[in-house]
Amino acid sequence: MRPKRSSPWIHRKSRFIIAIVATLGAVTTAYLTAIKFAGESAACPTEGCDKVLSSPYAIIFGLPLALFGLLAYASMAGMAVSPWLLNPDSQKELRSKLENWTWLLMFAGGTSMALFSGYLMYVMAFEIKSLCLYCIFSAVCSLSLCILAFIGRDWKDIGQVLFIGAIVGMITLVGTLAVYAPINNPRAEQGGYAITTTSNPAKIALAKHLKAAGVKMYGAFWCGHCQDQKKLFGKEAAAELNYIECDPNGKNPQTSLCRTAGVQSYPTWEFKGQLYPGVQGLNQLAELSGYTGDRNF
Repeated sequence: MRPKRSSPWIHRKSRFIIAIVATLGAVTTAYLTAIKFAGESAACPTEGCDKVLSSPYAIIFGLPLALFGLLAYASMAGMAVSPWLLNPDSQKELRSKLENWTWLLMFAGGTSMALFSGYLMYVMAFEIKSLCLYCIFSAVCSLSLCILAFIGRDWKDIGQVLFIGAIVGMITLVGTLAVYAPINNPRAEQGGYAITTTSNPAKIALAKHLKAAGVKMYGAFWCGHCQDQKKLFGKEAAAELNYIECDPNGKNPQTSLCRTAGVQSYPTWEFKGQLYPGVQGLNQLAELSGYTGDRNF
């Protein structure tokens, strides 16, 4: 009688490794989600992090892309450990079914995440043209999950698995291109994105005061936080601001002024030579500029 052949170590440890990788990805995206909601800059050795994380590509359906990444990583970690929550003796059959289903779901999820991350790497390299270490780390995690989900078990029908991967891949690519289609239209490329909020008289008066006082707002056409700042003012008031476009690909760029001022992130406000990075509340702008008019913003 032949001794039972032991399974490869990767088959024994794959779920544990997947859980670790997914947890690392979840921690990273949780941090990016938190700073996105807080309107702060990411701690990063390169300027490219803020440029990438503030781009229109970092927002989906009005929410931070990192939030969806967090949910995806959390789901992968949950599927990886879920069979361990069942008793291997009294719930053996249920545990076996859960293992089979979660393997398929992890492979499908890993494939989708890897392809989506690959598209984002292309965008980062050729569209935004900046380096984001957090994004690269997340892409490595996504690719690792895809590979681990594929090699982590002995698939009985490898053809069926590859077919599922191909279907998931096509759906992911079509969905990704559909979601980001509005960003790549000519109108967006020429001058940013339309401000849809309206302004009341107090907001218009504040904007005019800021302009008369020589206050400058530095930003970039692709910057999501800059759009958030303009939305606070509304369409009419935002048109009154002394806005300085820092990206050379934007409309009427003034990159030399941005470099001279020492602008490091967008948006950045300048009051009498003092820089204030990040989205500022209207009342705060009124205080800093000495505005004494109506504050019913």
